[in-house]
Amino acid sequence: MSTQAAETDLQSVIGLEVHVQLETDTKIFCSCSTDTADAEPNTHTCPVCLGLPGALPVLNEAAVESAVRLGKALHSDIPERTRFHRKNYFYPDLPKGFQITQYDAPICDGGELEINHEGSRRTIELERAHLEEDPGSLQHVGGSIETAEYTKVDYNRAGTPLMEIVTKPDFREPGEVRAFLAKLEEVLEYLGIYDSGRDGSLRVDANISMMESAEFDDGRPSEDALADANRTEVKNISSHRGAESALSYEIARQRNLLKRGRAVEQETRAWNEGSGSTVSMRSKEEEKDYRYFREADIPPLEVSDWKERLDIPELPDARRERFQDQYGLSEEAASKLTSTKQVADFFEDVATEYDPALAATWVADNLLGELNYRDMAITEIEGRFDEFTRLVELVAGDEITEKNAREVVLREMLDEGASPDDVVEAHDLGKTSGSEVEAAVEEAIEENPDAVEDYEAGDDGALNFLVGQVMQKTGGSADPGQVNELLRERL
Repeated sequence: MSTQAAETDLQSVIGLEVHVQLETDTKIFCSCSTDTADAEPNTHTCPVCLGLPGALPVLNEAAVESAVRLGKALHSDIPERTRFHRKNYFYPDLPKGFQITQYDAPICDGGELEINHEGSRRTIELERAHLEEDPGSLQHVGGSIETAEYTKVDYNRAGTPLMEIVTKPDFREPGEVRAFLAKLEEVLEYLGIYDSGRDGSLRVDANISMMESAEFDDGRPSEDALADANRTEVKNISSHRGAESALSYEIARQRNLLKRGRAVEQETRAWNEGSGSTVSMRSKEEEKDYRYFREADIPPLEVSDWKERLDIPELPDARRERFQDQYGLSEEAASKLTSTKQVADFFEDVATEYDPALAATWVADNLLGELNYRDMAITEIEGRFDEFTRLVELVAGDEITEKNAREVVLREMLDEGASPDDVVEAHDLGKTSGSEVEAAVEEAIEENPDAVEDYEAGDDGALNFLVGQVMQKTGGSADPGQVNELLRERL
């Protein structure tokens, strides 16, 4: 592409390589545990994952099953035969000096994932998804990657099963990338093959080019234009928001270079979360630089029949549609309630005992809202399901007001670990009797003649004032709707 792009309409072209750690008990080629969250550095290692001479890899069946399930969920083809190669490169976190990965026969070929970005649905096509081993991890001491005094290497992560999911260059702006990563993470969690809480469980490399609109055909850049375009690869992205920020920065950087008549160098850059910028790491490698050759210690693997044998659960989109059909929920409520499998399961458990509409309101709006405010996940209260259903029961049975249930009982349950009945008793939140409410209405009318006069003159705001006075007199235990109705009748 010409560097004289000051007057041309530039369009970003983005493709992703998403590295996902699979949730298995042991590493992909050895029996070392993958549960390294609180482990001392370099304590979950063995001759195989350290690449010591004479150590032979043995493929983890659970990792292969996870890969096949993901392929089914992403509508990929599962080839008749798959195999492994050695990818040669030399970094401190790669103890063998090569990575066992897949090259010309990946376990998942093609595929697609539909995203919803700003109300518009798009299908992102996949190039491939393949199995490989994770390198170790680096800890930069005294600064970032470019300013650290020295770097420590921890090989506990080396050999953790990875799926690398490679998309086609189908993204046109960073917001689409963020939507894709969120949707992909949903699918992975529903499949039960991924733990978002594990450090480094999802990492993203993004390839970005800036191209002139004239080089696009039916919304996609031509193959020739893609081959000629200089692109940068941005590494070290570890979150949805980080991906959006890194790409926004890099697109602005490339756009400014081209508008000034300068070329975009084909290179690999690192995303620095602290400074909010990308920094150059090295010139970008090409396929030939990795000198792929067959992994002689792992025979070819035939997995095509696994696609029929292995089942996958109901996925987010299907469950979302079922919630709308079965429970009569809105699209917005169904989306909230299927945001994670744990939330969807929790809602369905409540909906089996109480009205689904009431269950949806309490889980999607009240409970999730309070949890998000506290930066808590629903998994943190799974052991208290009976207490939460008791709270819904109190509301459904008209024993307490929704306002008190939400603003007092639920919050004390989350903040103090109290049971709903204890909170109701401690604050005397049981609903006030009808006669007590009527007495409070009479008192509010007698004590506020100006508000009564304003209401009779057509000021509806005065009625809201009177409702507030009654609620105050009853300690918030009256039903606001009932109070409103009584006041209208009395006035």
